[in-house]
Amino acid sequence: MSLSDTIADMLTRIRNAARNKATKVDCRNSNICQGIARVLKEEGYISAFSVIDDGRQGILRVELRYGPRGEQMIHTIVRKSKPGCRVYTGVEALPRPLEGMGIAILTTPKGVLSDRQARAQKVGGELLCTVE
Repeated sequence: MSLSDTIADMLTRIRNAARNKATKVDCRNSNICQGIARVLKEEGYISAFSVIDDGRQGILRVELRYGPRGEQMIHTIVRKSKPGCRVYTGVEALPRPLEGMGIAILTTPKGVLSDRQARAQKVGGELLCTVE
């Protein structure tokens, strides 16, 4: 099976796992997926992630986080830039999901950053997804 969009695959797996109240989910490993997982961990949407060696590409294991009463931390996670239609944005036009309560994840020349980090470093880039 060939998989052309590893980012969309990862986001769909996380979305489905959060909807099913799973504690962890396995995704394909890539540098961009590790960057997305790092941003999600820094912003408090997941508890941890690790890379498991399987002799090939590797597996990215993401441990989901829930609130004290079991409420989801990730309500919606939407892919914005797709392989067929890339979405680029400057620092002044970065979206503010849920008026600043959510995050936008983008890839920049300085790596994968959240919208807050990109504003602080004054850099724009490709808008990967929004998390609410």
